Amino acid sequence: MTLIHFSFCSAFILGLTGLALNRSHLLSALLCLEGTMLSLYVGLCIWPTSTMSFSFSLIPILMLSFSACEAATGLALMVATTRTHGTDKLFSLNLLQC
Repeated sequence: MTLIHFSFCSAFILGLTGLALNRSHLLSALLCLEGTMLSLYVGLCIWPTSTMSFSFSLIPILMLSFSACEAATGLALMVATTRTHGTDKLFSLNLLQC
């Protein structure tokens, strides 16, 4: 395993553990989710160059566009919940209270 593969795998694992363990604020959960998406993007950029198969060069661009849409939706949800509940703490959000 090269250093690049190790760093991309460790960034993905750190993002997932941050998402699983640090769930106090919605913003921190979104940042951990963006970290995992960024590590997946880096992995998808490395994969075609390491296999010398350039037919998959469009996949990282699609992943980046989906990640941007996911970030915009997450920030819009965070702004909406902050306006309605007054905070972005996840324990104050109750799904049964709709």
